[in-house]
Amino acid sequence: MNFQKIFVPVAGVAVVVLAYRFYGWAGVAAAAAGLVMWVLLHFTRMMQVLKRAANRPIGYVDSAVMLNAKLLPGMTLLHVVAMTRALGELKSAKSEQPEVFRWTDGTQSHVTCTFVGGKLSHHALFRPAQDGPPPAP
Repeated sequence: MNFQKIFVPVAGVAVVVLAYRFYGWAGVAAAAAGLVMWVLLHFTRMMQVLKRAANRPIGYVDSAVMLNAKLLPGMTLLHVVAMTRALGELKSAKSEQPEVFRWTDGTQSHVTCTFVGGKLSHHALFRPAQDGPPPAP
């Protein structure tokens, strides 16, 4: 179960109640203003990430190898989209858990990421085999 869905609203109510207890209605106004500012900061960040991603092709990343190196279990989908600056290509059924997204680069290497509850649980890199010998230095 995702405790953040329960903990964050309960913590917000607790902050407002404690602000009223110690500072009265002025405390409630200050606590509510702080909570609204916090929500607006997160909303603004989300909008900036999505605005940058809107200008790129779906499922494209500059380097799949570099993306694979930067990924860590527990990252949110929004964080991964911010790193790639592109929305991932959805490979699982819509609105079904776990969600599987793929990002591909120009060499047809791709990273497939599995998200459970919006958090990265697994990622895998695929690199196609090269046909010829490696280039000489």
